[in-house]
Amino acid sequence: MNISNNILKECFCNVYFINGTAYAGKSTMVRMLAEKHNMIHCGENYHTKLSDRAAVPDQQPNICYFKTMSGWKEFINRTPDEYVKWIEGCSAEASEFEIAELLRLSFSGRKIIVDTNISVVTLREISDYHRVAIMLSPQSMSVERFFDREDEDKQFILSKISESENPQKTMENQKAWIARINNPENFDKFTKSGFYTLYRENADINTKDEVLRELEMHFGLCAN
Repeated sequence: MNISNNILKECFCNVYFINGTAYAGKSTMVRMLAEKHNMIHCGENYHTKLSDRAAVPDQQPNICYFKTMSGWKEFINRTPDEYVKWIEGCSAEASEFEIAELLRLSFSGRKIIVDTNISVVTLREISDYHRVAIMLSPQSMSVERFFDREDEDKQFILSKISESENPQKTMENQKAWIARINNPENFDKFTKSGFYTLYRENADINTKDEVLRELEMHFGLCAN
């Protein structure tokens, strides 16, 4: 069954999306906006509440990879090509679960803020300019600072890297696929998407309040 984009667009009139590259501040801004404006907080991987129950290997092989892999040694030692293929596949599969979950939440009457993997192509079809923001960081920052967060999933993977036979080599392998995902071509897809875009140029300067204000203005969440 296909749902026409105009129907989804109407259902998502109170849904605000943030997409972009790693270490650009997406998760932080989604959390801050949700807290300040009493929005429903859909953080990274919020769709797993549904996909954990519904995904099956023959329909969603990438999302189900953790059920079919031989172990974490296999996971952290995949080639960059394998990583990129898996991540792109996960994003495509996750988009369907995201849309299904957002349809369920959209009838709550509250505004919703989403840390999303839905592609800019799809976002153009189901949302509009003032409900989408893109946050970007330089490739070097996304690679070098990828694990510099208290994110539970990333810290778990970091622990598995530390336990590997050659942690340095394994980490270099990780950085290689992160660089591939955040390459200039993918960066350009975001910058040329036509959506409102914010750039994080210095990770050592705290600009949270400034960026929050800019997003509030863009999303029309403040009176002035």
